[in-house]
Amino acid sequence: EEKRNVEALDTSRGRKLMARFFNKVGLLLRETGQSLDRLGCRIQGNEAFKEQLSRHRNLMNLYDIKPKVGEGSWVAPDAAVVGDVTIGKNSSVWYGTVLRADVNRIKIGDDTNIQDRTVIHVETPAKDQVTEIGSRVTIGHGAVLHSCVVEDDSLIGMGSTIGTGVHVGKNAIVGAAAVVPPNTHIPSGELWAGNPAKKVRNIKPDELNYFKFSADEYALLAKDHASEHAKLDDLLAAERAARKTMGERGGEFDRWPQIDALGA
Repeated sequence: EEKRNVEALDTSRGRKLMARFFNKVGLLLRETGQSLDRLGCRIQGNEAFKEQLSRHRNLMNLYDIKPKVGEGSWVAPDAAVVGDVTIGKNSSVWYGTVLRADVNRIKIGDDTNIQDRTVIHVETPAKDQVTEIGSRVTIGHGAVLHSCVVEDDSLIGMGSTIGTGVHVGKNAIVGAAAVVPPNTHIPSGELWAGNPAKKVRNIKPDELNYFKFSADEYALLAKDHASEHAKLDDLLAAERAARKTMGERGGEFDRWPQIDALGA
């Protein structure tokens, strides 16, 4: 039995290595083609190929693993969601946020908002400590979470740090700028704050309504932002089509003027 388990593990590792090898070879061939295309354009005196916008990707594959984003969820254009990340329905990942699942998994529930400049990372597979964020969770601006579990209907305050192995129970609050040491367990229905974080008091009944209120408000706000960015996407699609047309017409159309609407 042990021998079969070792053989299965070796087979799995072999498949991953082969997938990464073919991914690298494919990427090399694609980039070589792009470089040749640009060289040819320069020789022709055609500058239409030049990118005028950042090539940043808010959703980025890692080898053969790509992020999964649920229906109605929104990821800000300058956020970075990398690797084995799963985001549920109607959740939002805001500006400047990083979810980096390069060595393990990150899972986000439904109706959860991860606010600006939050950083979420994971521990290595050997320690099997993934990061799991439940549903209707609010994570305040600038928080840092590392290989931890946050259950449903909880609030992580702005600028707080949640260490490796921490478990935050349902309907719990971690105060702003709190530092929760590794392997701490915060029971359901409690408010913790400070550095190191300690229990301050139990959650009041009227505070329980805030979790759903925050989830609903951010879900609506995310739709507004997604709608506004969709307008820019339409303009960029029109610009790309116009560039292609001009490139086909010859040298007199080499230089592409900026679309007025982009600078409006």
